[in-house]
Parts: sequence; structure tokens; C-alpha cells
Amino acid sequence: MLKTRLVLAALVAAMCFSGPALAATDSSLQAQVSAKVSSTLLDPLAAFTPAPTMAQSTLPTQLPIAALAPAKKADTAASQPGNAGEFSDAMLGQDLRDTLIGLAMQLRNVRYVRGGRDPSKGFDCSGFVRYVFERAIGLQLPSNSASQYLIGHIVSRGDMQPGDLVFFRTAGRQGKGRVSHVGIYISDGHFIHSPRRGESVRVDSLADSYWAKRFAGARRPDAMAQIASGTHNG
Repeated sequence: MLKTRLVLAALVAAMCFSGPALAATDSSLQAQVSAKVSSTLLDPLAAFTPAPTMAQSTLPTQLPIAALAPAKKADTAASQPGNAGEFSDAMLGQDLRDTLIGLAMQLRNVRYVRGGRDPSKGFDCSGFVRYVFERAIGLQLPSNSASQYLIGHIVSRGDMQPGDLVFFRTAGRQGKGRVSHVGIYISDGHFIHSPRRGESVRVDSLADSYWAKRFAGARRPDAMAQIASGTHNG
């Protein structure tokens, strides 16, 4: 009986002493397992870098069709021989004429002054033409109408374009004299000029009897003619 009691006491003591050890062992084991599990789960997250991935996701992999259309159109136009040059010449010629006529129209009502070359003092006919061409497109013309008549290309009345020069024989009777007056053709049979003493820059019609009888012809300055024919260097 005593032996049985001693065995039971030993078992109880063993259980008492082994409890903390087992608990410590369990805690240590749990910590190791938790660390292992955390390491296993967190390692892929550490390798995952969302910023570059998100940045790449915002970049388009292909340009929109609308953005490609203008470039494609430009490439097509450039690939066709002659198209770019012809288009450029036409646009340049139109721009020059628009600039010329625009400036000339702004000078309406500037008074006529013989030998005048400046709007602050006044214009005569050739001074007006010379001023407009020089200021609008940088082209210097001769200083009088007779000399201006001798330059450029002859233009038939039906082929006149804005910016062409129109000349008149006003020195003699019924248009029989020398060329002595010049204006700038606008369109639809009208031209702008500085007529005579006591008047000012204005628009008149080639169909008016006075100008119709004295009309000597039209000229297109060389620079304008070269652009119109597409023979300029550029």
C-alpha cells in the first residue's frame, strides 16, 4: 500500500514538474510554427512591388486610331510626288495675295500727294503700289509706274488675280499716251489705287468708262509669277 502511494506521489510530482515544461515546449513550438508560416506567407508579398506594376498598367500599349490618323494622312500626302510642293505653292501664293490686298485696303482714304511714298504724308499712284509690296511681302518695285510696267509677266485681262498690277495711259488723250498710272487688282474687275490730286486711295472698277478707255494691261511681278507657276526655288 505504501508502495502504491509512493508510485502515485511520484506520478503526481512528475506531472507537476512536466506541465510547465510541456507548456514551454508548446509555446516554443507554436512560435516556430507561426514564424515559419509568417515567413512563408510574407515572402511573396515582399517580392510584390505594386508601384511599378500599377505604373505599367496605366501606359497604353497602343496609340488610339485617331492619334495615328493625322500622321498617316501626312505620310500619304508626302509619299505622293508633287502633291506637297503644289499644295505649298498654292497656299503661299494665296497668303501673299491676301497680305497684299489686306494692307492696301487698310490704306484707303490716305490722300494723294505727288511723289508721296508714306501714309503719314500721302501717296501718288506708284508710291502707293511700291509701299504696299515692300511692306506686305518685302518686294521692292521700281519707283514710277512706267518702270513698273516694264517688269514682271504680262497677264491677260481674263487671268488677272488679286495682287496683279494694272496700268493705265492717263498722260495723253483717250489712252493714246504713255503709261502713267498704276493700281493693284483686287478681284471681280476692281482695283485699288491713289488716283489724282485732291483725292485719296480708293477702289474703282475697270469697267468705268474713264479707266476702261485708258487701260494698258496687267503685269504680275516676277516673285508672284514664280510662285503661281511653281518654279520658285525652295
